[in-house]
Amino acid sequence: MDGMNAPPADISLKSILRALEDTDLPGLTAALEPLSAAHVVGLLERLDRRQRAVLFRVLPKDRALEVFELLDPPLQSDIVDGLQDDAVAALFADLEPDDRVELLDELPATVAARLLRGLPERERALTAGILGYPQGSIGRRMSPEFVSVHSSMTAAEALDRVSRRLDDAETIYTLPVVEDERVLAGVVSLRRLLAAEPETPVAEVMAEPQWARATEAAESAARRCAGLKMLALPVVDNETRLVGILTVDDALSIIETAESEDQARLSGTEPLRRPYLTAPVAGLVRSRVVWLLVLAIGATLTVQVLEVFEATLAEVVTLALFVPLLIGTGGNTGNQAATTVTRALALGDIGPGDLGRVLFREMRVGLALGLLLGGLAYAVTALIYGHQIGMVIGLTLVSLCTMAATVGGVMPLIARAIRVDPAVFSNPFISTFVDATGLLIYFTIAKLVLGI
Repeated sequence: MDGMNAPPADISLKSILRALEDTDLPGLTAALEPLSAAHVVGLLERLDRRQRAVLFRVLPKDRALEVFELLDPPLQSDIVDGLQDDAVAALFADLEPDDRVELLDELPATVAARLLRGLPERERALTAGILGYPQGSIGRRMSPEFVSVHSSMTAAEALDRVSRRLDDAETIYTLPVVEDERVLAGVVSLRRLLAAEPETPVAEVMAEPQWARATEAAESAARRCAGLKMLALPVVDNETRLVGILTVDDALSIIETAESEDQARLSGTEPLRRPYLTAPVAGLVRSRVVWLLVLAIGATLTVQVLEVFEATLAEVVTLALFVPLLIGTGGNTGNQAATTVTRALALGDIGPGDLGRVLFREMRVGLALGLLLGGLAYAVTALIYGHQIGMVIGLTLVSLCTMAATVGGVMPLIARAIRVDPAVFSNPFISTFVDATGLLIYFTIAKLVLGI
């Protein structure tokens, strides 16, 4: 959660902590009463597991559910651990089916099975239906609780159906229109139904449907929903039968999670999937250590290249001065290209089929950057170290920037083609690759220009 969830200035975190330490439950209840659900979530994210359980227990039932629904699934799991079975069962039953599935993915299998068994039959069937879809698919994040109308209905009949299903539906502002056997035929907004004459057939006011297949990647469907600015995107099976809807708030949540994961991996860590202050130190270490080990092993390539050209460095010691500059520039150029292309992939602007166009485009961008930086480097270096050293640095920057931008641009596309998260192949690995190959280019040009 962000700064919007910080408690108001007159509600001190210290007073909340003091009430928790003193087990002053009436005082804690009084302190929490004026806070919004979002502010309570902000407090929960700053407490340890025991304190969270105590604070959550003093919330009234309706407010507890509102707060619980706003928490990230890992924190929901922590809360479940601290509550008694009957309280957990009641809370679990009140969740929407898609929110239940997210929580079940965080819980031990035995706890998840027990909670499922305790659900009413209808809720258990809805939840089990969502669990049947693959991990990462939009079927796992859709809501099976929706109101659909038949294309043969009149506007009056459709509105009557909506009014009778108000308590069961996730949203009523965008309504899927179906034909026989629940085949999706279109969508109609509540606004258009209200504006239509009562006897107007729904088929005359509905629009062509945009939809997602239930097995489609959740992020892809969510970005389409957000891009189309739809309040709800119908989700269908392989026979185009309506099975659920993706609401815009769920779509934005999926996108936020995906972008947080990409940002973490671009920086060489694994996503925490929970607020920073609630993550245990061991979890922070685990999220970083594997990447550091992988990158450290990759960095041995740079050491080996330096060892191969040790004699060249010994002969012209000045070359060693420019190594940090060159590998830093190459890494930054590659990272810029990788970040730009990874973002374009996420937005659906490009796909693996655009590999050739991206390669040619980034090659030209890298060459232009290399000519600009190389020309400037030659002018400055030649004045201080002489014409030949200036030529070596200038030519190296031209070659290095061209190579780095090209590699940085195509690696995310290759990753997507082999069904790997493009962020995994982005900044950390590209920096390691460019460091090693950049030194090879540098010393090869130096040997040719200087004749050593």
